[in-house]
Amino acid sequence: MSSNRGKIIILAAPSGGGKSTMAKRLLSDFPQIKFSISATTRQPREGEKNGVDYHFLTRKEFQQRIDDNRFLEWEEFYNGTMYGTMKAAVESELNKGYFVMLDVDVLGALNVKKMYGEEALSIFISPPSVSVLEERLRNRGTESEKSLALRLERAKKEISYADRFDIEIINDSLELAYSEIRQAIQTFIQNSKTE
Repeated sequence: MSSNRGKIIILAAPSGGGKSTMAKRLLSDFPQIKFSISATTRQPREGEKNGVDYHFLTRKEFQQRIDDNRFLEWEEFYNGTMYGTMKAAVESELNKGYFVMLDVDVLGALNVKKMYGEEALSIFISPPSVSVLEERLRNRGTESEKSLALRLERAKKEISYADRFDIEIINDSLELAYSEIRQAIQTFIQNSKTE
């Protein structure tokens, strides 16, 4: 393996765990990290751009990519929306020497870690408790009672996988959790340079 090839940084957390906030800050702190843009079958929200926020695909296009084995990982959610990480885009950035950050669901994260092994750092961001997570989701004001119940059920299952990640960080205090994640990534990048 060429020493200038990049590596993968995987962030996973239950919905409301703080993953997106952490990812944005990490990207501004580490110019050598590129964010992997996911593909999705959902419609663009106002202001979202194709190829910038997501790769927006029809269900048929998405299915064709699954059939052609062009995703590192993909998942279909309870509402029928599909999300996936495109292999070619990730490999292209790795070959340019970038560290590629994936913001993926828990099972997708574990699959990618299995594929890349030591070439990937997997970080699980845990809420301090399910009740704190519920409060955060309620405060967003974006969930119906039904979708909140589904998200919490899913979160409990996801949290049970935390010990399969390289690092688990409890997001009780955003600043403290961020500094722990930042330090873990800094170490991973430095160790990659010395290999």
